[in-house]
Amino acid sequence: MLLNELYQKLMPYQKAKRWIIGLSGGMDSTVLLHLLVELKKQYPLPTLSAIHIHHGLQTIADHWPDHCQSICDQLNIPLTIVKVTITQQASIEQAARDARYTAFANQLQTGDILITAQHKNDQAETLLFRLFRGAGVKGLMSMPNQRPLGQGTLIRPLLNIPYDTLRHYAESNQLCWIEDPSNQDTHYARNYLRHQIFPKIIDYWPQAIHNIVQTSEHMQEAQKLLNELAQQDLLEAQTPPLYHWLSVPSLLVAPLKNLSTARQKNALSFWLSNYTLQPSTQHWHGWFDLINAKETATPIWQLHNAEIHRGNHRIWLLKNDWLTKPSSVHLPIETAKEICLPNNGLAKLSGKLPQGSFYITYRQGGESISLIRGTRDLKKLFNEETIPNFLRQRLPLLIDQQGNLVAVANHPQWFNKNYSKDFTFEWIAPHFSS
Repeated sequence: MLLNELYQKLMPYQKAKRWIIGLSGGMDSTVLLHLLVELKKQYPLPTLSAIHIHHGLQTIADHWPDHCQSICDQLNIPLTIVKVTITQQASIEQAARDARYTAFANQLQTGDILITAQHKNDQAETLLFRLFRGAGVKGLMSMPNQRPLGQGTLIRPLLNIPYDTLRHYAESNQLCWIEDPSNQDTHYARNYLRHQIFPKIIDYWPQAIHNIVQTSEHMQEAQKLLNELAQQDLLEAQTPPLYHWLSVPSLLVAPLKNLSTARQKNALSFWLSNYTLQPSTQHWHGWFDLINAKETATPIWQLHNAEIHRGNHRIWLLKNDWLTKPSSVHLPIETAKEICLPNNGLAKLSGKLPQGSFYITYRQGGESISLIRGTRDLKKLFNEETIPNFLRQRLPLLIDQQGNLVAVANHPQWFNKNYSKDFTFEWIAPHFSS
């Protein structure tokens, strides 16, 4: 019965390139490995292999790779062993988990399936653990049955299988597994929940695990509805900006302001999920400060490794190179060509440059340009076009040998009247990477 249930869960992935089992050496993953080997005897399955992540947090753990190798040798399954270094954080559990999944992701190739052995009890523990930490609907979904990981997909086919069923299978088949002594240490929050809290809950409510997992399924349905609502609410806000040459993600402010507070948070959470970690409950005040600021203000909302800026009637998400002010440049130009700008993409001069020497730099303040309609202050031109502040410090300027502003990249309307338009001045902005 267990074998058939596992096969039904994995049938959609039969055409995958490889199935890779996450093997810790504990009972759960040992049962999963054994089940998959038995399954391959009955059905044509993708190539099976296993991966063991060695955290090195305990001296005894140094023997676990050898144990996993021994099991895999007996079953004729190739094993990859990856040693990771744990960066000390407030939660050693979370740090170990992050390192483990990063290592998994790095090993997956396009089309690979990583199969892990979390079971029904793990799912219930996850929901309760997150509930105590104040999670919302998304957090209370617990663990998804599948999700993208690296270039492949992570599958958890045992989430509906109780721990006792796996234990019975392990003992019936006389499997040999590792008992991690740290799993008994109730200083760790998950272990305290497992050993001190859950037994009391189950004594009083025998169906608690089933019911808690059912709640996580309800939360998954609720989150799907919230995602659909977010996509509808973002339709108008996702109108592309006028700057076709700019890859920075952005949204129009007005459609967002028309939404209720709850729908604003839902839409923005959905949008941000592609780029950065979700803001905490306490952190959302920064969003409302930003969206309710005066039209002339230039507020910034600080997020985890990202910032939201407001400008040109939009919000803009900045990450990575976009958070670093480009280095000052004074690049001499004599012929039309592409010029690499440190931390700021490329400047491209095409056509026929006039006689003389030119150079590329950035705005310092106080610049003006001679246009057909008169000399204009560059700051006022920026204000009239409502160019966001983060762009003003990055737009390349072309200067002649007398120090006159000749052109502003990507803005052909701002071209010095004393020069003929025989050339174009473009800026190929840095690519935004999520």
